[in-house]
Amino acid sequence: MKIQNYWCCIALCIFFSISCSTTQKVVMDPVTVSANAPGANIYRGSYPRLTDIIHTKLDLKFDWDSAYVKGKAFIQAKPWFYSSDSVILNAKGFKVEQVALLLKDESLKPLKYTYDRKKLRISLDKVYTRDEKYTLYIQYVAMPDKLKVGEDINSSGDRGFYFINPRGKETDKPRQFWTQGETESNSAWFPTIDGPQEKMTQEISLTVPDSMVTLSNGILDFSSDNGDGTRTDTWRQEQPHSTYLTMVAAGKFDIVKDSWKGKEVSYYMEPAFAKNARLIFGKTPGMIEFFSNKTGVPYPWEKYSQIVVRDFQGGAMENTTATVLFERMNMTKEQYLDESYEDIISHELFHHWFGDLVTAESWANLPLNESFATYGEYLWNEHKYGRDHADQYGWKDLQTYLTSTQGKDADVIRFNYADRDQMFDAVSYQKGGRILHMLRKTVGDEAFFKSLHLYLTRNAYKTAEIDDLRMAFEEVTGEDLNWFFNQWFLASGHPVLKIDTRYDAAAKKVIVSVVQQQDLSKVPLYRLPMAIDIYVSGNTERKEVVADKQSQNFSFDVPAEPELVNVDAEKYLLATKKEAKTLSQNIFQYTHAPLFMDRLEALQALEKMPAEKAARETMIKALDDKNWELRLRAVNFIPKLNDEEKAGLYDKVKSMAVNDGRSYVRAGAVAILKKVFQSRDNRAVLEKVQSDKAPSVQNALAEK
Repeated sequence: MKIQNYWCCIALCIFFSISCSTTQKVVMDPVTVSANAPGANIYRGSYPRLTDIIHTKLDLKFDWDSAYVKGKAFIQAKPWFYSSDSVILNAKGFKVEQVALLLKDESLKPLKYTYDRKKLRISLDKVYTRDEKYTLYIQYVAMPDKLKVGEDINSSGDRGFYFINPRGKETDKPRQFWTQGETESNSAWFPTIDGPQEKMTQEISLTVPDSMVTLSNGILDFSSDNGDGTRTDTWRQEQPHSTYLTMVAAGKFDIVKDSWKGKEVSYYMEPAFAKNARLIFGKTPGMIEFFSNKTGVPYPWEKYSQIVVRDFQGGAMENTTATVLFERMNMTKEQYLDESYEDIISHELFHHWFGDLVTAESWANLPLNESFATYGEYLWNEHKYGRDHADQYGWKDLQTYLTSTQGKDADVIRFNYADRDQMFDAVSYQKGGRILHMLRKTVGDEAFFKSLHLYLTRNAYKTAEIDDLRMAFEEVTGEDLNWFFNQWFLASGHPVLKIDTRYDAAAKKVIVSVVQQQDLSKVPLYRLPMAIDIYVSGNTERKEVVADKQSQNFSFDVPAEPELVNVDAEKYLLATKKEAKTLSQNIFQYTHAPLFMDRLEALQALEKMPAEKAARETMIKALDDKNWELRLRAVNFIPKLNDEEKAGLYDKVKSMAVNDGRSYVRAGAVAILKKVFQSRDNRAVLEKVQSDKAPSVQNALAEK
């Protein structure tokens, strides 16, 4: 799941997403949950498996005026291991009308049960062994709007089933319904077993007005005209998935269809926006192809649909084969110039391998879902737009984690959360994604993706915990990787590194000092493999080292004083780094080091040296950087230049306002024209800019 945050750079709103779930869950009427005190005696392990749901068949009708779900559920189940004469199902706020056993002749045998508005406890007709299946029949009415916050559910974001404008009284909003099951909200509209551990196949029949289209998991098996202005659509999914991933939706949508290797890929959008469906979602088949090839596991489900609904609780949700997305995806072509939301699309799609195909067996192991989906964004960016672009957004993920205020000090895999929704944070998403990037750099690309392939195939359609991932990597690499998983996945915090370099001319040696300054009473002493690039006399030599002590010196024979010693040359460490470089070293790094992070770190240092002419000249050079983030940074530096330098850039800024390839940079240039060059005659260029349809540019034009 993907939840949205917004990061604004002046008036330009440089937007980036921070999950599913990017990453606090956005809900209404929240119930305050205090974080656990250090050392709290709480353990949130995997739920015990007493009953195994094999298949659920639902027949659903809807009372739109009352916002009720009228359901008939047929649940095929068996004891998990130990013989049992009873079953407990989660069912929130139902009116239970009938509970029975479905016999072989299709007749119903009533069963005794008790119900407390949360759990339905059913006495079976006999003791069943794990080799014996039975089918329950439950007739009920679910009333999600009547669930009481603080009594039946934690918040109104846990209602599970949402009617949008059910009585049709809101003229600016269509009638729809949609569901949101994560974490444990699907039991608010059908009886089931909550939690990620329970997997089942399913068949769902939806009776809706003829004017509506429906969507659910799997494929549309058949559709029946009822002759009364309604239609019943039956959706079937033959592959097992977790109960929280079950979804239904209906409304007036146009369906725009693509395909991937004979499988349907479809986009459900309101008619007014469907003309832009291919613009917004058209890269999906390419993403499916890429992720299939990268993991070595072809897309494992029957179809893939994406539906844009109104008033969704977050950014998007990766329901198996049927992702639900928030209404910001109802974009115009103009809005698409600013934000494509490809990160959301790739995030939810990658979940169909990591989260849907292989599911975290407990909420404590949620990063097995969300860290991978977040890293899926990086992988797609790298493939489609190159490493420079991917590293830009990887850096934003790192900043999201480093600047987060809630849960930052929590373990990545954590068993002591006070509430499961606390797992949906910058640790599970952004930090976890950066950890996976470090793991990739540690073992190498070939081993990384071969290990993912093993993990996915070994655990397909099942659940997993963090040790399953570790063992897959150990089997492929032949190495003990406990050190990596223990310090990164099973601990909290991150390294705080003080880095110093000096050249001993007499000994002709470079000495690199690395000190780990994090609080070792709370945070591990890390083992940090890293590369050090030494630039000297036109040559670059890479040294591979491992920093695994609190204070450590590394020395290298170097014939002359280097122009630059670039520590963490791959720029992949999840760490706070304190390192002082000279003016000339930062300029050399910007000019010669190859990565986005090299150039960013250099510009961040040079921005703090506006009195230095050489620093200003390098910032001016960055106006032509290939990365838009760095061009924008250079544009925003222009007010710190002297009058002569500003005057020399007037034509450049005018050109950027009209011609730069990124709308946010064009908007930044417009803002500079109006602020720095307000005494100039800007009428001609601003008239040209009027034709720029990007909202960020139009907002910059409108600013006083």
